[in-house]
Amino acid sequence: MRAIEAEMVALRHEIHAHPELAFEEVRTGDLVADCLQRWGYEVHRGLGRTGVVGTMRNGEGRSIGLRADMDALPIQEATGLPYASKLEGKMHACGHDGHTAALLAAAKYLAEHKPFKGTLNLIFQPAEEGQGGAREMLEDGLFERFPCDAIFALHNMPGIPVGKFGFVAGPFMASSDTVTIRVIGRGGHGAVPHAAVDPVVVCASLVMALQSVVARNVNPLDAAIVTVGSIQAGQAPNVIPDSAQMRISVRAFRPEVRDLLQRRITTLAQAQAESFGARAEVHYDRRYPVLVNHPDETALARDVAREWLGEEGLVEDMKPLTNSEDFAFLLEARPGCYLITGNGEGEGGCMVHNPGYDFNDACLPLAATYWVKLVERFLA
Repeated sequence: MRAIEAEMVALRHEIHAHPELAFEEVRTGDLVADCLQRWGYEVHRGLGRTGVVGTMRNGEGRSIGLRADMDALPIQEATGLPYASKLEGKMHACGHDGHTAALLAAAKYLAEHKPFKGTLNLIFQPAEEGQGGAREMLEDGLFERFPCDAIFALHNMPGIPVGKFGFVAGPFMASSDTVTIRVIGRGGHGAVPHAAVDPVVVCASLVMALQSVVARNVNPLDAAIVTVGSIQAGQAPNVIPDSAQMRISVRAFRPEVRDLLQRRITTLAQAQAESFGARAEVHYDRRYPVLVNHPDETALARDVAREWLGEEGLVEDMKPLTNSEDFAFLLEARPGCYLITGNGEGEGGCMVHNPGYDFNDACLPLAATYWVKLVERFLA
């Protein structure tokens, strides 16, 4: 892997300089498909609109799926790097360029050496960032066309040292739902508020009331998050608007808690609005489910890292994350594991979804080597 490191880093920089948002990953898909074809993979395009699947068979045996996400974020890059984004307002701020390059590096090695028996499916997925590309690939028949006995994916994690891998069996990442509440009151002059029904006051009251959902409705032993991220209403200081809109992010680690949150938030919004003489329209968008790692596949994935790097290569006492991931859809359909690889720590680093973030190139050969070792073990 070290022998092709420079080539794969250059590939990563090329992808980084030309980021593409959800379902726009045509250039990236072309690059991925070209590499896979040159290395001898059977290449399929169009799953999930812009997804790419590369398949290689080497005798009879089981089948494994490895997934990398390809999409970027609508963020203006501020790294000042020589390979920084060339596109205004678009940036690989989550490391999907590194995920794609690492899987391509593993693909090249596996194609040249074929240290496995069975079928290898490499899944390059579009639209992970909030648009559900994994779900669209499933709807296009991903596992019917490319059967997988197990499916795996990884994500870089700033704050964890390079060379360490993290694993959690069971619920690992939270569900993610978005709630839009439109509060409809009655507009009027700010000087005579008694003649109006102020939707802004309803929203203010609802923000505070929503805090009771986690504090008083959810079992204290269960994790849940209700975050009001946006309130939009009115234009002028002396005008009470007719309506106001709130947007809320809701997360949980258990399906039962997720359902409870939906019921309570809907009931509370409507009741609060009615108590002020207004009404509330609630649109509840159930987006990504809880990501649940399967125990046997997670144990195998952890063993691969331990046998290669020893105990020091594992993140000690890895905890579940409140982030969300649409790989959860794939894990609902097939057994598998989603794992973490360290992106580095210390001064100069920052979290993903930040204008100053960059995937750490030192992670690339390590992540690629892990994929090779996992394939060797699973398809032994």
